[in-house]
Amino acid sequence: MKAMILAAGLGTRMRPLTDHTPKPLLEVGGKPLIVWHIENLVRAGFTELVINTAWLGEKLAKALGDGAAFGAKITWSHEGEPLETAGGLVKALPLLGNTPFLVVNGDIWLRYDFAHLRTSYAHMERLAHLVLVSNPAHNGKGDFALQGRIFAGVECTVRNDGEPRLTFAGVSVLHPQLFAGLAEGKRPLAPLLREAITREQVTGEYFAGPWVDVGTPERLAELDGQIRSGTL
Repeated sequence: MKAMILAAGLGTRMRPLTDHTPKPLLEVGGKPLIVWHIENLVRAGFTELVINTAWLGEKLAKALGDGAAFGAKITWSHEGEPLETAGGLVKALPLLGNTPFLVVNGDIWLRYDFAHLRTSYAHMERLAHLVLVSNPAHNGKGDFALQGRIFAGVECTVRNDGEPRLTFAGVSVLHPQLFAGLAEGKRPLAPLLREAITREQVTGEYFAGPWVDVGTPERLAELDGQIRSGTL
């Protein structure tokens, strides 16, 4: 199974830190955010990685190269203008192949065993499997709910309403068929997921953490302090 790290965002909320540094290269605990992902993915057996870029993408590619230093092979999908999540995935599909692939947001930090997804969902027939977390303060209403009781590691059907909602962690396994018939262009992912959910083609799981959406300089600094102090 291949993995894609989404790294094409403009990092607008992180300015001025991202004026000259792409957001995935911002450091916490002594290493760039994206390096945490790469090392975690390689430990879990993901060695074929696709990374998309837009803002300051040349700096990101120069810093990481072909991935050999991490024991991985990195293929780059340069967008120029950000295409949003689904648009970036559609553009990268020729690099990802015809089987399910892992997708990780480049602007999150977490301690999660990606190997679980590689072994359990490499041959899934449904269109998506989402990892959900408890709602952070900045997303109190959540995104989706898991049908039935929540047990870590047990597959549940994801739904749009009804039960209390959780927040999408920015980690998923997606089937290429989720994007069937879509042309390249700017496109968000959420509408495609919600449509697939209505057709009961999406499963999910609850992850208890630790997980951080590194969306502001304040959250970045707080996370860096927690990692360095050993509390995360």
